[in-house]
Order: sequence, then structure tokens, then C-alpha cells
Amino acid sequence: MGGTEHLTVERAGATLVLTLNRPQAKNALSLPMLVGLYDGWLEADGDDEIRSIVLTGAGGAFCAGMDLKALAGDGMAGEHYRDRLKADPDLHWKAMLRHHRPRKPVIAAVEGYCVAGGTEILQGTDIRVAGESATFGLFEVKRGLFPIGGSTVRLQRQIPRTHALEMLLTGRPYSAQEAAAIGLIGHVVPDGTALAKALEIAEQVNACGPLAVEAVKASVYETAEMTEADGLAAELKRGWPIFDTADAKEGARAFAEKRPPHYKRA
Repeated sequence: MGGTEHLTVERAGATLVLTLNRPQAKNALSLPMLVGLYDGWLEADGDDEIRSIVLTGAGGAFCAGMDLKALAGDGMAGEHYRDRLKADPDLHWKAMLRHHRPRKPVIAAVEGYCVAGGTEILQGTDIRVAGESATFGLFEVKRGLFPIGGSTVRLQRQIPRTHALEMLLTGRPYSAQEAAAIGLIGHVVPDGTALAKALEIAEQVNACGPLAVEAVKASVYETAEMTEADGLAAELKRGWPIFDTADAKEGARAFAEKRPPHYKRA
């Protein structure tokens, strides 16, 4: 497993847990963190034993956005990763899930601050859990900046446009309860339990057929902007082959025999 000084990687069964680990800066994004994130996405994509990913933050915060000083490579923090960024100038966008979508489901476990770049990364995740004291928001306009991590495109597709525009144009903070009410997150749990809830959901995902899970996720995103007719055609093309897999046969046998399935991704 990989990881960097600002990003830890752990395994919890079939789940890869990526932890933003710069608590003294509320897990503000740094170059080591971005490199670790992108490597984590690639590790999950390349390992068939990994069936889900949980993204969380250390020290009671998720992510307070971009640390421009650290990203610029000031001092020792991140300087030894400059070659990675030179080799792939798009690396930071892939790390933030703007230009990369992992094959496996990504579940966000949010505590504390999830603002600016944190809320932008959040929009690249698939399932979202937050502690009741978590704070969300896109503060860029208050600083005279633009939320270029994808929010002007993605947010209006994930929540009603009126809420998306209010969040984008006011730059105000949102509580976990309000974020759930507008559909930005799916679960609000007691503080300190977001990771446990995310791992619980991950286990439910992991118990399902991995080929089916990956195909369903791909179909949802692939068809999101299609007409209904085009979407249904694309769904059939992606979904029908799943019925001929060993996973599907095992699922049927397990159901008939009233036992848990044992999937082998074939």
C-alpha cells in the first residue's frame, strides 16, 4: 500500500481507507496529499480484492480546501513530489476526482470542516456520510476566487439548481443538517461516528457482486446526461453481459441455497 506524509492508506477487509492526514491544517490540500490521493485511486482501480473506498480526514476535519502555499511546494513540504506534477500536470485534478472517476464506489466520511476544495472533492464521491457538527460550503467567491474544482458544473446536477446557486454565490457555510436537506449528503450521524457508518455501508457494498457494482456505478454516471431512450440503450449494453458472469451464477445459487454468496469477480 502507498501513502504519503499527508495521506494514509489502510485496508479494512475489502475496503481501502484513504485518510487526509494533515490535521494541524484541517487537512488542507497539499502536494503530498494530492499525490497520495491519486495513487490511492489507482491502487483501488488496479486491485480486484478492493471493492470499495472510504475517504475521510484525520483529527476531526475532512478538508478545509487548497493550501496554495503547500501546493506551490514552499520549503520541504512537497518539494520531493515536484517531478510527479511535472510528469503529469493533470495529477491534482485527478486526485480531486475532477478528471478521474474510480471504478469502485467511493464513500465519504466527513467530520468537521468540509469546505472549498473539500466540498469540491466531496462532489466526486458516490455516497456521503457526515457527523452532525460537520460544515460544508464553497467559500471561493468571498475570497474573489472561482471554485474551479468542478462545482459550477457538478453541483447543479447533484442538488436543485436554486440550492446550488445559493451555495456558489453566497459563499456561506452549511450545517450537516442543511446539507442533507438539500441532498448534498445522504446520512447525518453523531459526531465521531461518520467513519464507522461509512465502513458499515462499504461492507454492504462489498457483499454484493463486484462486477455488478462496478457496472451499475458506471451506468449511472454514463447515462446521467443522456436522453431516456439513449440512456436505456446504454444501460442494456452495459448491464446485459453481467448476467453471463460467474458472479451472476454464484448469486443465483446462493439465493437458491439460502447462503451468503462467494463472489470471485469472473
